Amino acid sequence: MQAASDIRKNAEDAFASGLYCAESVVFSLARAQGIESDLLTRMATGFCGGMARSCGTCGALTGAIMGIGIGLGRAKSGDSVKDAYAGTQRLIREFEQAFGARDCHVLLGCDLGTPEGQAKFREQQLAERCIGYTGKAAEIAATILQEQRA
Repeated sequence: MQAASDIRKNAEDAFASGLYCAESVVFSLARAQGIESDLLTRMATGFCGGMARSCGTCGALTGAIMGIGIGLGRAKSGDSVKDAYAGTQRLIREFEQAFGARDCHVLLGCDLGTPEGQAKFREQQLAERCIGYTGKAAEIAATILQEQRA
């Protein structure tokens, strides 16, 4: 697997090129694990913008959870959830330590589900914050995957 810093850069570049937060993170983490499929970005789309702009969990964080699932998730019912749960809990903890919150509207200070919130997002260029959330979430998840696979 690539270095966590490279995966972070790939996620940030994907966001800058037009993918959204969850899409960028899962795309970058999957690619680093040798998986490429447009199904990954498609399934992540609804998680972007804090769960489809509903003030939910940051899409970068949910994309990273999906990326951890690719590497550590269960393939069948009898498999253990232990590694996936431990990795996900650590991801959430480290993301919250880095940014002080996990919900999109708290991180950005606006509700993307409203025209006013979307205007504030554009006017204050809050996408720059999202690039940071995207990169950091991908980096944390990549580090967890590398450590748990070692």
